[in-house]
Amino acid sequence: MELKIYQVDAFSEKVFGGNPAAVVPLEKWLSDDILQKIALENNLSETAFYVKEEGRYLLRWFTPTVEVDLCGHATLATSHVLFEHEGHQGDRISFYSFRSGNLNVTKTSMGLTLDFPTDTVSKAILTQDLLDCFIQKPIEAYRGNSDVVLVFNDEEQIKNIQFDLSKIAQVQARGVIATAAGVKVDFVSRFFGPQVGVPEDPVTGSAHTTLTPIWAEKLGKNRLTAKQLSTRGGDLFCELLGERVAISGKAETYMEGRIFI
Repeated sequence: MELKIYQVDAFSEKVFGGNPAAVVPLEKWLSDDILQKIALENNLSETAFYVKEEGRYLLRWFTPTVEVDLCGHATLATSHVLFEHEGHQGDRISFYSFRSGNLNVTKTSMGLTLDFPTDTVSKAILTQDLLDCFIQKPIEAYRGNSDVVLVFNDEEQIKNIQFDLSKIAQVQARGVIATAAGVKVDFVSRFFGPQVGVPEDPVTGSAHTTLTPIWAEKLGKNRLTAKQLSTRGGDLFCELLGERVAISGKAETYMEGRIFI
């Protein structure tokens, strides 16, 4: 069996920036075991697989170790592949995820805009297990459906944060998001997910479905600029639209290839 594969740097205007994702077009679903093995072989934070179905695309995402409910950067990367390489016509793509429902992506002046469901977020207690994850100490905690969010005093703490992955791995969540108000953007963040095989994710689109409602309330506005302060870095534009979040960014193709199974 021979499959196409693309590697795309998402939430970046140039290669070697943002978050790399693999995208594998399929004519029909392969076994979960094969999909997981491909993702492990790619060894990127996510590999996206899609199947075209009656005017829309069924979409799934795998880390090297597990299938996840939602992935922003790999959805952005898949949209880029469909628009730029796989002949999708028009300015809008309709995806359907068995785990997250309908997800739409539109070409806009800011690049590609993801239409994702807003996360359900609630204030949480700063328990000792959360405090132990970082040398710098957070001032607030929140819980979303998948992740824990820790709010810190300022951008410098996020940029220079010292963390203990073994402690983070013990937190009952997909991952832990460290965030603070930004200097040149509205807010900054970093994402750590050793629980799902991703020690630090370069840019995490899905995390911004959690971060956007938090910072919209804190800053009193619904349109926000964001930057993820990983080594590669990534820029995002977020807008809170009630039960949906619009997350915009750009992408560049790094590689095209073939998989032989």
